[in-house]
Amino acid sequence: MSLIICIKAAQDGWRVEGDTVENGMMFLSGAEAETAARRLAERYSDAGQFTEIEVYLRDGSLAGRYVSVPELDGFPKD
Repeated sequence: MSLIICIKAAQDGWRVEGDTVENGMMFLSGAEAETAARRLAERYSDAGQFTEIEVYLRDGSLAGRYVSVPELDGFPKD
């Protein structure tokens, strides 16, 4: 099962929320929110957890999805 991290528009910027992000994180730009979400997903991946990042446009439609896969025994991520 994958953890989900979502990036969604907020009134004054962008919000990162997810399965393990209790109160969410706010950012002024979408780029800052995406960077934070990717770092969070990378930490989960390093801990062995599959993670999906879902990015939503201001109108609520899904713009993209990124998957972070943990390193498997004998198969490096890169």
